[in-house]
Amino acid sequence: MGGYLELTDRELFDYPWIYIVEPGALVFSEAEVTVLRKYLLNGGFLMVDDFWGDYQWENFHREIKRVFPEYEPEELEMSHPIFHCVFNITLQKQQMQIPNFVQGENSQTTGITWEPEYRHGPGTHDVHFRAISDAKGRMMVFIAHNTDNGDGWEREGEFKYFFSEFSEKKAYPLGINVVFYAMTH
Repeated sequence: MGGYLELTDRELFDYPWIYIVEPGALVFSEAEVTVLRKYLLNGGFLMVDDFWGDYQWENFHREIKRVFPEYEPEELEMSHPIFHCVFNITLQKQQMQIPNFVQGENSQTTGITWEPEYRHGPGTHDVHFRAISDAKGRMMVFIAHNTDNGDGWEREGEFKYFFSEFSEKKAYPLGINVVFYAMTH
C-alpha cells in the first residue's frame, strides 16, 4: 500500500492520508480541484511539505484556494494538539526546520537550515505550519512550508549528523504526530 497516486485515480478514496511534496509550482486541473475537494470534505487528509519562499507559497495558496475558496489556511501555534498527540514536541517552530540533506550537513558549520533565496526568492527563512479545517473544525490539510520533512524521512541512513539532528529529533516525531492526528480527528 502507498506509492505514487494521481489525484484523479479511482483508488484515491482508499487512502485516508495523502502527501504532496514540493507543491510550490503545482497547478491543479479542474478535475483535480473537484476530486481533491470531495476527498477532503469526505474525511480525507492532505499533508503538503517541502516548498520554500514567498513565490512558492503564493502559488500553492492560489491553487488550494481553488479547492477551498471559502477556507483560509491558518497558522498553527506550537501549542496545537497536533504537536503533542504522540510525541510532545517542545521545540520552537523555527527549530523544526528540516533542510535538504546537503544543507543539513553543511549546517554543522554554517548554522543555516533554510533554502537559499537565490534558488527560491525571498521568504525562505521562517518555518510555517498551517492548516485548513472544515466548517466543523476538522483539520483537512496540514501545510509544512519552508521545511523539508521528506528529506528527514528518506535520507536518515546516509548521514549520521543529519539523521541525529533532523530525522530523529524533528522529522519523524512530526510525521508520526501528523498521521496519528489525521487518523484520530
